[in-house]
Amino acid sequence: MTIFSGFTSKTPESLLLDSGAFLKDYDPATDTWETTKATKLIGATQGGGSFSAVPTIRRIEIDGVKGAAKGLEALDEWVVTLTANVKEVKPEVIAMALASSKTEDSETPADYQKITANNEIALGDYIDTIAWVGRLSGSQNPVIIVIKNALCTNGLTLTMADKAEGVVALTFTAHYDPADLEKPPFEIYYPKVGGDA
Repeated sequence: MTIFSGFTSKTPESLLLDSGAFLKDYDPATDTWETTKATKLIGATQGGGSFSAVPTIRRIEIDGVKGAAKGLEALDEWVVTLTANVKEVKPEVIAMALASSKTEDSETPADYQKITANNEIALGDYIDTIAWVGRLSGSQNPVIIVIKNALCTNGLTLTMADKAEGVVALTFTAHYDPADLEKPPFEIYYPKVGGDA
């Protein structure tokens, strides 16, 4: 009996493994996991996260054409998001979730940091890059997904319950650089199979 399957001897080399890690201001050209894990990690996660790059495609309608026709689509926009389900609820995680906020040492009560939201988004609120770094089964080098000019757009929701820990879902949306509107604001670095770290 013939078995129809996409499985081949190369399949074990192309599997994304585990949840990976999320980093702030990671630059694949200069940063490595070893040089950044202590300073750029957003935090431990539960449930990993997700990446989405969805084009909005508009079909151009022409009289006499009864449906979709090759060459009659326009790409109107890219909606690019990277979501991290962060288990470590640190002040910087809360501040990122609020999109535009201010963190300061509190005078009353003492020994606290006060985090307040803003009513406007400033250019400084955008994060240069948010990256996901994860394992590929066939390589010692990681897969790296980078979104640019990121802003957390889903806000802050904290759910607390007995016998459970809170998780903050951070959904970062990428934004075009005004100086380079021709380039969608994300990059995927896929290692060559068999590469070394």
